[in-house]
Amino acid sequence: MDLKIKDIVDLLQVNEKTVYRWIKDKKIPCYRINHQYRFNRLEINEWILSNKIELSSHVLNLSAGNRAANFYDLLNAGGVYPGINGNSVKEILQNAINAIPTPERISKDEILSALLSREEMMTTAIGRGIAIPHPRNPIITDITEASVSICYLQNPTDFKALDKQMVHTLFIVLTNNPRRHLEMLSKISFLCQADSFIEMLKAQTPKEKILDFVQSKELEWKN
Repeated sequence: MDLKIKDIVDLLQVNEKTVYRWIKDKKIPCYRINHQYRFNRLEINEWILSNKIELSSHVLNLSAGNRAANFYDLLNAGGVYPGINGNSVKEILQNAINAIPTPERISKDEILSALLSREEMMTTAIGRGIAIPHPRNPIITDITEASVSICYLQNPTDFKALDKQMVHTLFIVLTNNPRRHLEMLSKISFLCQADSFIEMLKAQTPKEKILDFVQSKELEWKN
């Protein structure tokens, strides 16, 4: 259990009273160890994705801070890639990693291994045909190497999503610290609540139009 109350407060930018209320109402996964509350980072990431509406407002508000990440910039760096094929989750992730830009000092095999390890623990499919492959913990340290890449699959594939839908689009997230990682997961999850955005992904909309949509949403988040 690697997170404490103060870590949750810092990550989500909420006060302690709110966190204790979530604990009391059993809305957040936590453990009582030696009379103190502890949280598992992986479980908190999954909790963020499964509590989109209530939590997005908190995490998206980070956009007003100096430490917030610009999703547009990370997606522009990562790019959009159509026609990713493969007969299994492993093959698809391998082909996706080979297609997207990755830091030179980290081998693509190392990144693939981190994604597969995370996928074996729990599916990264969040429903509606979307999966967000990401390492369990950030594997890059340089902020300039952070990126988000969209990969359209040639054939929808079973990622064992809870809603049973086949995955047609991947968002591969490579970030440099836990807070940014959490922010990106939340922003992607928030975007994927919009039917219009899901339809753009299903249609394998080119990068320029996806970026236009994201830019308009980021302007809304700042207001």
